[in-house]
Amino acid sequence: MERRETLSLNEWAVLVCLTERPRHGYDIASALAPEAEMGTVWRVSRQLVYRALDRLAALGLAEPRRAEPGAGGPPRQVFGATTEGRERALTWVQEPVEHLREVRSGLLLKLVAARRLGVDTAVLVAAQRDRFAPALAALATPPPASDPVGLWRHHSAAAVDAFLDAVS
Repeated sequence: MERRETLSLNEWAVLVCLTERPRHGYDIASALAPEAEMGTVWRVSRQLVYRALDRLAALGLAEPRRAEPGAGGPPRQVFGATTEGRERALTWVQEPVEHLREVRSGLLLKLVAARRLGVDTAVLVAAQRDRFAPALAALATPPPASDPVGLWRHHSAAAVDAFLDAVS
C-alpha cells in the first residue's frame, strides 16, 4: 500500500492557492493574510508559506514554473501545483474532518477552498454529517450544570449541528 505524506493545514492552504493558479510566495502569503478570504479562516505567514512551498516541492505536489521580476528585489519564483498536487487538493477538500474540534480550522478551510476551486461542497457536508453523527447523538442530551466541560461539549456539538444544517 502506498504511503501518503500527511500535510499540515498550512501546506494544504498553500497547495489550494497553487491549485487555483501558479503563484509566487508573496502572492500566496497575501491570499492567506488575515484580511483575505482564506486568511480569515487560516492565516499563514510569509515565512511559513516558503517553508510549505519547499515541502510541497520535495513531495512532488508543487513545482517551479517560471521566475518573475521582483519589486525592487531578486526575481520571484512562481510555483504551480503538479497534476498529483492538484488531484490531492481536490480530494482533500471533499474529505470530512475527524473531530468536532476541527470544524473551526480544517472544515472551514475545506469549505472555503472547495468553493474557490469550484468543487460542490454538498458531498463534503454530507460526509461530514455522517462522520459526526455518533458524536452529535452522544452529545445531544445536556449534562448537569455541575459539568462545565460536558456543557461546553454539548453546546459546541449543537452549534456544529446547526452549522452543518446552514451550509447544506
